[in-house]
Amino acid sequence: MPTLHEIRARFPALATEFAFMDNAGGSQVPEDVIDAVGDYYRSSYVQVGADYPASVAATRTVSEAHSFVERLMGAGSSGKAILGSSTSALLRMLADAYAEALPAGSEIVVAESGHEANVSPWMHLRKRGFEVKLWPIDPKSGICRPETLAPLLSNRTRLVAMPHVSNILGGVEDIETPTKMAHEVGARVVVDGVAYAPHLAMQVADWGVDWYAFSTYKVFAPHMAALYGTHEAQAELEGPGHFFVPREDVPYKFELGGVNHEGCAGLLGLERYLSFLAGGDPAGAWPKIEALEQPLTAELLGFLARFPDVRVVGRAEAGAGRLPTVSFVHRSRTSKSLADAAAAEGIGIRWGHFYSYRLLAAMGIVPEEGVTRVSLAHTNSGEELEKLFSVLGPLLG
Repeated sequence: MPTLHEIRARFPALATEFAFMDNAGGSQVPEDVIDAVGDYYRSSYVQVGADYPASVAATRTVSEAHSFVERLMGAGSSGKAILGSSTSALLRMLADAYAEALPAGSEIVVAESGHEANVSPWMHLRKRGFEVKLWPIDPKSGICRPETLAPLLSNRTRLVAMPHVSNILGGVEDIETPTKMAHEVGARVVVDGVAYAPHLAMQVADWGVDWYAFSTYKVFAPHMAALYGTHEAQAELEGPGHFFVPREDVPYKFELGGVNHEGCAGLLGLERYLSFLAGGDPAGAWPKIEALEQPLTAELLGFLARFPDVRVVGRAEAGAGRLPTVSFVHRSRTSKSLADAAAAEGIGIRWGHFYSYRLLAAMGIVPEEGVTRVSLAHTNSGEELEKLFSVLGPLLG
């Protein structure tokens, strides 16, 4: 298995003194991805679907990228991956497809803890005759609990939308229980896995979800996103494709205008990086990632616990299921001032509501003031954390 030094050497951006701790907003990419994109531009930057060699190669790149993402998501033979520019764009496309497929008056339940990417597309359907119910958070934990979902479900419920991990709270939530509850009333489940995917292995087939989305640019790859759907769920929708695209042509019927071909090449570069990290099968990369991240999470939470004026927004204890996306507020310091102080010393953290506006408001935090968020990845080092602590310590005390 590679050492942290060997891992960091794979990322050109990490050769500088700047400490990247805004990984939940977008991770850095390894040379494997950079080289794969460059090679694609040099050798097969043509349209897919033709019979000449460069086009055959481009077509193979796009097809293999889809297959890789399906393996990455643990889809098995249960469904297919749709690729797009962002999770926000893919979920808006999905909502538009359901607006055409479902009868007016259908009910949709949306978790209040969600990123707006998996909230506003469904809220927008109120204008088209759907009833949208908000699944409220527990004000203390910020989590939407299964017991508060039950009263919202009925025989008219057609969709339940929820996050796997909040990009504010940073804790893995139970998606299997709500999925079973939704299926019992005949509803489909749409899960936002953006904040989960960079840290732990996805197993969408095992979880039983109907739809699952994540952003590849937060998983060390190009600025793209993926949306898994089961065969059954995808077959129910027409998709935005042109009228002559067969309904059964998945994923093409959902990928209007095609996908980013050079991005697909980059995704195959990610597969090579994960193989390097695992020392073999890319699936073995995730235990390595978790092992590298857990001590960093514990160290960061332990540091914040030293300051009585700091409130960690989310679970304040390290351990299984607590990911290294850590948000906090200070009694007297603004979130912006803390992020600015870090930036002045060459550390990239961030402040804001991070498109989880509704969650912060429900937890009694003014969204416009937001939280300070430190979001780590397996590429971060203990030395970088010590640098952060030296900057924030005098301000938090």
